[in-house]
Amino acid sequence: MTGRIEARLKELGISLPTPPAPVASYVPTARSGNLVYVSGQVTASPEGLRYVGVVGAGLSVEDGKAAARLCAINVVAQVKTACGGDLDRVKRCVKLSVFVNAAPDFTQHPEVANGASDLLAEIFGEAGKHARAAVGAGSLPRGVACEVEAIFEIA
Repeated sequence: MTGRIEARLKELGISLPTPPAPVASYVPTARSGNLVYVSGQVTASPEGLRYVGVVGAGLSVEDGKAAARLCAINVVAQVKTACGGDLDRVKRCVKLSVFVNAAPDFTQHPEVANGASDLLAEIFGEAGKHARAAVGAGSLPRGVACEVEAIFEIA
């Protein structure tokens, strides 16, 4: 039987990717008690990296929002793996950190981060609402526009 969260993903038209293997010396998730820490997820898609560039200098706020949303999809894919494939085990998203590859004078980091935050609320409802940091970065891995890391509480 399909779980509640899987049904919600289907309703939203979201297909989770197979999480990629790490490209450096880290693990994609680490569990401590009932908390799952998800390593930073970038704008990887089955077609390769998307949204490569600097928000506020070539990429718009809307591009940044879409990049953050894609990162959040990758976060959820990692959480699914950490939960043994059962996203109904997610009790809540505790915290997101959203890093934006931003031009020096860019100030709309929260609006970009909403791409990730709004998606988690759409998927998990009240349990998707979280504490958050939205931070500008001078650069990000492989030149992507956004990177998102997260902490989830699971059953």
